[in-house]
Amino acid sequence: MCRKRALLATVLAPLLASSLLMGAMAHAADKPALGAATAAAASPPRKASPEQRLEMRRADPLSRAAFWSNELERDGRDLEAGVGLSQALRALGRYDEAADAASRVLIGAPDNYDALMELARANIERGQGFYAIDPARRAAVLQPRDWRPQSLLGVAYEQAKRDDEAMAAHRQAVALAPAEAAALANLAMHLAQGGDLTGAEAMLRRASALPTATIQVRQNLALVVGLQGRLDEAGRLARQDLPPELVDNNLAWLRAAVGQTSPTRSWDAMKAGG
Repeated sequence: MCRKRALLATVLAPLLASSLLMGAMAHAADKPALGAATAAAASPPRKASPEQRLEMRRADPLSRAAFWSNELERDGRDLEAGVGLSQALRALGRYDEAADAASRVLIGAPDNYDALMELARANIERGQGFYAIDPARRAAVLQPRDWRPQSLLGVAYEQAKRDDEAMAAHRQAVALAPAEAAALANLAMHLAQGGDLTGAEAMLRRASALPTATIQVRQNLALVVGLQGRLDEAGRLARQDLPPELVDNNLAWLRAAVGQTSPTRSWDAMKAGG
């Protein structure tokens, strides 16, 4: 993989049978203590309410990981908890565990769309895009009008060095959602990795103007502009979202990338918004 291509790559208690409970209740007069213990053991652990679950989705990743792990201990077949745990672990950067959590959901529910997407994302984020291809394809079959599986497929194909398929998947994502900034940005970064910085810049400017644009989209624009040698403009773009010291570090990296200085560190803005 060429240097620019490498630098640009970004983007989861058994219950007693009711007959045992009935038997314990029948003998409660003779053995009250045993009857009480049996009744308690037979009561299923209380799961969090829908309101609690909704609130937890807005919590920080560490809190979400603890919450969903606890829910899974109460019911190992809880698909929502399995997916939620995978999402939280991925947000914490624990990609291997996130992939394992999603895989466990898929054992009992092989067509669970959310689990397929989480498995694909976790594999991509741990740099194993080849293993993201199958779950992303299956998700695309389940939701053929959703751009997100196609965009994931594009990144997965890139990591697997299957560039023609990557381009086709990215273009399909944009065709499905032409006003979605992330789909445009992913296609743009694929163009940039192939050396088409001018085409990537034009597409990133389109993406940055959309309501769905994130910090990462805007910083990718700054990156592509800087790689064309326009460092002052790249700095102005980067300062819209990042503190001065981070912008300075990024500009130092860009100077090295375009051959003006020796390499120092990676482009930090690629982590922003992701």
